[in-house]
Amino acid sequence: MSAFRPGLAPTLVVLALLPVLLGLGFWQLSRAEEKRQLLAAADARRIAAPVDIERLRTSPDPAYLRVRLNGHFDAAHSLLLDSRIRDGKAGVELLQPFQDSASGQWLLVNRGWLPWPDRRVAPAFTTTDGEQALVAWAYVPPGAAFELKHLQASGWPQLVNQVDAAALWQHLGRNGLPLELRLEEGPAAYRTDWPVVAMGPEKHIGYAVQWFTLAAALLGLFIYFGLRKGRENNNEPSTRHA
Repeated sequence: MSAFRPGLAPTLVVLALLPVLLGLGFWQLSRAEEKRQLLAAADARRIAAPVDIERLRTSPDPAYLRVRLNGHFDAAHSLLLDSRIRDGKAGVELLQPFQDSASGQWLLVNRGWLPWPDRRVAPAFTTTDGEQALVAWAYVPPGAAFELKHLQASGWPQLVNQVDAAALWQHLGRNGLPLELRLEEGPAAYRTDWPVVAMGPEKHIGYAVQWFTLAAALLGLFIYFGLRKGRENNNEPSTRHA
């Protein structure tokens, strides 16, 4: 190692950047593991038997719980969740209040995605009257909760960008659960292929590989130029003597 002369400035740069690059790589690996665990938990709950409304209401962790519903939709107070893309096409998701007949509990049910190719024409949807038996699952958004913004006193269905179920019930003066329930496939559902996570574990692993590759490249260049500089310094006296 006597020929290794990297210099002060390159050494400081490497000491500053290398831990950052490695830290980002390990952070992406941890995110990948979190996503794997989330997907596994979601899959386990999505294949479990549906629970009743009371079990959903009292659960400390309702995310992805399947629930059995018997009641009717309130088509007069529909929400259209804007800017939802499927297969590169613009559309909305249809959310409607649903009242459970046995408990009288109101729930906000997402019936799925509808295309909206022409914003000059309102999205078309239908709602079956009368009692319906449905199965849905509880969606709990990661990070910040939904916020209900600029609901009007009239003019339903209303176009919204985000939805806060609790605020909706307060707006309507109803006793409802502060959850969004996403409908499973069935006669009342539209397109229901929601992804569990926006970015899968494989994407995080790919990003981790990129960060580790940059760290390896930085370290490799540091060693290469340090050895090269050391050899040049070692050769200078013999060159001047000649």
